[in-house]
Amino acid sequence: MTDPFADIRPYRDDEVAAVLARLLDDREFLDAIATFRLGALAGVLPALWRPLVRFALRREVRGVNDVASMQEVIESYMDRMIEQSTRGFSVSGLEGLEPGRAYLFMSNHRDITLDPAFTNYALHTSGRDTVRIAIGDNLLTKPWTSDLMRLNKSFIVKRSVSGPRELLAASRTLSQYIRHSIEQDNAPVWIAQREGRAKDGVDRTEPVIIKMLSMSRDKGSESFEEHMRALRIVPVSISYELDPCDGAKARELHHIATTGSYQKAEQEDLASIALGISGDKGRVHVTFGSPLAPDLDSPDAVAAAIDAQVIAGFCLHPTNLYAYRRLHGRDAELPGDLYAEDGDVTEAQFNARIDALPAEHRDYALGIYANAVVSKLSVGEGGCSPC
Repeated sequence: MTDPFADIRPYRDDEVAAVLARLLDDREFLDAIATFRLGALAGVLPALWRPLVRFALRREVRGVNDVASMQEVIESYMDRMIEQSTRGFSVSGLEGLEPGRAYLFMSNHRDITLDPAFTNYALHTSGRDTVRIAIGDNLLTKPWTSDLMRLNKSFIVKRSVSGPRELLAASRTLSQYIRHSIEQDNAPVWIAQREGRAKDGVDRTEPVIIKMLSMSRDKGSESFEEHMRALRIVPVSISYELDPCDGAKARELHHIATTGSYQKAEQEDLASIALGISGDKGRVHVTFGSPLAPDLDSPDAVAAAIDAQVIAGFCLHPTNLYAYRRLHGRDAELPGDLYAEDGDVTEAQFNARIDALPAEHRDYALGIYANAVVSKLSVGEGGCSPC
């Protein structure tokens, strides 16, 4: 029987060995791993480093013969990353979700790879099944990146297809795959609430994402409300005390504001991924919301309901308040119940970070942090429960 999702779905257990063998013979993959581990030193005599990297990787994946054992290897990298580049990781809200039941987790989007990675880590460490992750093909510029992502239960969102008819077909297949995952495979799914990161710190759901999800609905026998209920959408808020990419995002926002557009450099997304992984994130908190109400009758209503939970679940850090007061004045009035968890970054340290940026970029960088406070105030929310 033909697999209708073969070109977008994650790899199956019986495909893992062949994909790993292909990766271990891929020069570009080995060079990328060498650069990640050794920095500039990897560029010196790469032919010498490749066999050593291949040997080390082969030892790491020895015994990996299915997706679960591959994710155990990835978990060790997550453990190391959390220890080295965060000052604490915490989770709330999972107690309200039924173990063993698949949900469509829709989260705010601040980091290209870490948003789903932290969601996954929170689920895995609580004994729950990890998610299938939606990832745009614009990030899969090399064959090895596609292989690596699909080994980690990622599925491909085809954004680079040409022509409206092709885009419609790709969107319908994507919608059908997500529904198949939830209903047929009982496999949880992660998808961002918008295409591309919220570089300005304003977390809002794009209704077009909801319209895409509804494309798998049988309009003759199923209402929009019934379809959304079957997907079991759960909003997720991910809060970073520090954004490793704040300077790069501020530069892009300034460029757009002054010229009207921004053209990414080649491999800029991969550089953002590397910086997000290695850079200081301070404290990180993931809040899982509740399944959406069953009576939402339009994409706009669903998007608004997701926004309400994402904003309510966002844990304010002191850095958010530092930025808000710097933009709006130290005497700016804030509700007494506006909660910010204890942080490890002092106001002096935060100001030094911002002041190290070009002067014309600073307000944009401050907005990345301050807009979480603006969002809370716009809906009359205080902070979330203590993280």
